[in-house]
Amino acid sequence: MTSVATLLAPVEDDLKTLNQNLRQLIGARHPILSAAAEHLFQVGGKQLRPAIVLLVARATLPDGGITPRHRRLAEITEMIHTASLVHDDVLDESEMRRGIPTVHSSFNNRIAVLAGDFLFAQSSWYLANLDNLEVVKLLSKVIMNLAEGEIQQGLSRFDSELTFETYIEKSYCKTASLVANSSKAAGILSGIGRDRVDRLYDYGRHLGLAFQIVDDILDFTESSETLGKPAASDLRSGHLTAPALYAMEEQPALATLIAREFAEDDDLDRALSIVRETQGIARSRQLAKDHAELARQSLAHLEPSESKEALDGLVDYVLRRCN
Repeated sequence: MTSVATLLAPVEDDLKTLNQNLRQLIGARHPILSAAAEHLFQVGGKQLRPAIVLLVARATLPDGGITPRHRRLAEITEMIHTASLVHDDVLDESEMRRGIPTVHSSFNNRIAVLAGDFLFAQSSWYLANLDNLEVVKLLSKVIMNLAEGEIQQGLSRFDSELTFETYIEKSYCKTASLVANSSKAAGILSGIGRDRVDRLYDYGRHLGLAFQIVDDILDFTESSETLGKPAASDLRSGHLTAPALYAMEEQPALATLIAREFAEDDDLDRALSIVRETQGIARSRQLAKDHAELARQSLAHLEPSESKEALDGLVDYVLRRCN
């Protein structure tokens, strides 16, 4: 079984450079905001999003090299992602992320919100300085999608009539949009043809959706220790995801529990039991596999290379997380 570290070996040195550059880009003009942002970067994620940008760059450039603009795009991608995490944690009142106290837990809500805004502002400035209007539009749309996704999620809490279409749209906005549009932007900076650029968007879209669906499955199947946050937190908060939506189709009684916001003492436990006893999780795994296969097919236009193999391997990595 190939580890994610092995998969990312073609851009290992690039990611080290990225981490060094991020700390320089944040700067020290606002010490408390810089400290909050530094805390976020210490959480130690796998940095899959900037890694995908770097892999796409190496897979699409003639000599498998990389340009300064691709590096900056990867840094912008990570800044946008990190900013969205700190805002998510505030909205969800999450105390932990990957086993480490969240920014608002370590500082306060005001500092956390400002730190997220600071990172969004920094990413926008460096994005503008790429001097590529199409790329600016793509990444600006990502920031708008992130806000739309949060609004959708907030307005649909405990909505037992939530449609699957709305769920997928929200998942795209919150997760897949950044992967899709940054992958497309990397192709644009490489100067490849329009059709190939669009295929890179498809890769990111379907990989991002598969990733989010798997995350939604893990919320029901993994422990709090493994997740680094409370298990079943989505359902507890009224955020309905694929496993619950599929389970409601089999057991309408679940909709009743959700609609009354788990008002009775044993409502949440009953709801969790229903999801785990139905085919909700199995059907969600199949949905993730379907999107993963579409992502894999979208790589067919790339010439054979270590970077293409890594992009393909990430598809398998995403699926392994829930098996």
